[in-house]
Amino acid sequence: MAKRIVRRRSPIHGNGVFAACDLPARTEVIEYRGTLRTHAQADRAYGNDVDSGHTFLFTLNEKYLIDANVRGNDARWINHSCAPNCQAWVIEHASGDPRRDRIVIETRRRIHKGEELTYDYGITLAERHTARLKRIWACRCGSKKCTGTLLKPK
Repeated sequence: MAKRIVRRRSPIHGNGVFAACDLPARTEVIEYRGTLRTHAQADRAYGNDVDSGHTFLFTLNEKYLIDANVRGNDARWINHSCAPNCQAWVIEHASGDPRRDRIVIETRRRIHKGEELTYDYGITLAERHTARLKRIWACRCGSKKCTGTLLKPK
């Protein structure tokens, strides 16, 4: 099977993921993979690092998250956009076991070969969204709908 996506430098930020062929709408592109951690384990490993403006942690459910810093795949390089062409979905396992839930990235619309894949990170922080934090979590997507920050209102 031909490779559907490729990772390379992005005009948005750092690395990015691009369509290696045309992708139809509502197509599952990749599963977000990494090490399964509890929220407490991630807090111990990374502390409350809201000042970095960078994360590979993806909330899976109330108990767990995926840490793509460890055994992560190319899904961790998909950049944020305020006008995304993809959507991240949490797929709950039929058994009800939250450890077996998964995160998949799916196209929202047709994506043309060479186009960068993006989704809305939807980052929420408990901290007050100060001007300083908004600068740290600045959005670089360049869309006409850009809010200027990756942070979502509380």
